[in-house]
Amino acid sequence: MLYKAQSEHILAVTGPYSRIRHPQYVGFMLIMLGFLLQWPTILTLIMFPILVWMYTRLAKSEEKDAQKEFGEVWDEYANKTPAFIKK
Repeated sequence: MLYKAQSEHILAVTGPYSRIRHPQYVGFMLIMLGFLLQWPTILTLIMFPILVWMYTRLAKSEEKDAQKEFGEVWDEYANKTPAFIKK
């Protein structure tokens, strides 16, 4: 869906993007949580919050770019679709 939206220069709002704005980052965070639970080492304990913070910052940066590119379409989508967790 994301590839198709990018190739057509439209906003991806279907599939998983209809429920949350950043399904790929949620997936990464769930994988990291799984590693933390399966392999709880000092390194995974240190890296988990750092990576969550980095992905959150990256998502916010991408949202600013999307708002500039898509304007009102983005605003409407962002107002009705949560960033990470469905309410």
